[in-house]
Amino acid sequence: MDQKPPRPGSRNDPKEMVLAGLGGCTAMDVIALLKKHKQTVTSFEVEVDVATSTGGNPMVFTKADIYFRLAGEVDPAIALESVHLSQTKYCGVSAMLAKAFPISYHVLVNGAEVGSGVAAFTI
Repeated sequence: MDQKPPRPGSRNDPKEMVLAGLGGCTAMDVIALLKKHKQTVTSFEVEVDVATSTGGNPMVFTKADIYFRLAGEVDPAIALESVHLSQTKYCGVSAMLAKAFPISYHVLVNGAEVGSGVAAFTI
């Protein structure tokens, strides 16, 4: 961990680690649910894009979009439901961060977007 990486890609700063925690937490939920439903996933990527505040310090996240890209013999409805459950019930990191800024999700199966939504937890 570093405040400002000396070289691009050499170390994560604390905010990047928060995003890695968000992506990792929800990815673990989704892949576990897909395995439970006996889906054959050959590729799985999670990308977290954020918008940040402007005009001064501290610079904070104002919005996040999570992209779930799956390939294989995956039922799009099961993929979408797995992500929905992660973003409304299971992912504790999303639950915490959704109190600070909106989190949207987008699900793509074999290159086609099959659905999207917003993280919404009732805690």
